Amino acid sequence: MDRVQRILRDLESADRGSSTLPEALCAACAAALPVTGVGLALMSKRGPEGLVAASDGLAKTMEDLQFDLGEGPCVDASSGGRPVLHPELRETGGPRWPAFAPAALQAGIEAVFAFPLQVGAIRLGVLDLYRDVPGTLSPQVFRDALAFSDAATRVLLYLQGQMPVDGALHPDLLLPQHDRPEVHQATGMIAVQAAVGLAEALLLLRARAFSDGRGIVAVARDVVSGNLRFHPDSEQK
Repeated sequence: MDRVQRILRDLESADRGSSTLPEALCAACAAALPVTGVGLALMSKRGPEGLVAASDGLAKTMEDLQFDLGEGPCVDASSGGRPVLHPELRETGGPRWPAFAPAALQAGIEAVFAFPLQVGAIRLGVLDLYRDVPGTLSPQVFRDALAFSDAATRVLLYLQGQMPVDGALHPDLLLPQHDRPEVHQATGMIAVQAAVGLAEALLLLRARAFSDGRGIVAVARDVVSGNLRFHPDSEQK
């Protein structure tokens, strides 16, 4: 039995209590590997779509940062289709992620390792590993991380495979507090107001949130309520 099959067998036989399969997988990964935390996020061509599970509060914070800022290791791993390994975030993260890296360091994260979850060209998500100390992954730990990412891919496919073919997401594939309908609604409104595509509209929303030092959901609510409008010349009032 290979490593992936053992991970899935252990998840199936374990007493998870109230934990979902993705939550149990993140907890098992954090316990098995020398990391501080583990996060599992859904991804699409637009970038992070929301948190599925996290081993602890710090991992949730890291996933929130990447969703709000639209940059970070999970974004690059998903778009590039290969792992993104940053064992020295303090030394090398700033030039690559000028917004994410300082925020992650301030939160106490020194190393990040992101593994894409995909089937062919279809992007499903990313498994992110975090450390509060710098340092590379050993060859064996790297292989184990790949096995957990393969297991995570199978868990995502298994859960969504239980749903009708109508686009509805399995309830275990997005934490309730990470369902952000305001962001999607605001993105559509900004696209109309600023006469841009949806991808650029989301960039405008994230840029405004970053410049104001606020969360993207709070700014999105201002757009939805009509308190903030975007214009074709990109000047927000």
